Amino acid sequence: MTAESRTMRTARDLPFTPDQVYAAFASPDVLASWWGPDGFTNTFESFAFEVDGRWTFVMHGPDGASYPNENVFKVLEPGRTVVIRHDCAPYFTLTVRLAPAEGGTRLTWEQVFDDATFAANVRHIVVPANEQNIDRMTRALAKA
Repeated sequence: MTAESRTMRTARDLPFTPDQVYAAFASPDVLASWWGPDGFTNTFESFAFEVDGRWTFVMHGPDGASYPNENVFKVLEPGRTVVIRHDCAPYFTLTVRLAPAEGGTRLTWEQVFDDATFAANVRHIVVPANEQNIDRMTRALAKA
């Protein structure tokens, strides 16, 4: 299987500066308010927004289920790039790229799963969930 078969990608123009969008990742309070698909909340256990810094949290689903998460920030370029390694199952790397665009920022969200079979099985869930995630971030930034 190719890397493309393991990749889920979306892009969107947002009405905020690249620095504002980057700040939505850098602030644990802001990030906790929007991270995850609709109906999910988060309890952060650790958050070190620095290269090789750990970010551990529990995502709480609307059905009451809890999902422990362990992440490592791999690349942090203010106003440009955030790369997060999801360091527990399901293993993946999320790369968020920010570029100035007319009226704001062009955000590219690329999630590459380690396992192609797993990616194929969850694509129908992950693609809309990523869109919801970006929607939630947009709403959080609009309130800021």
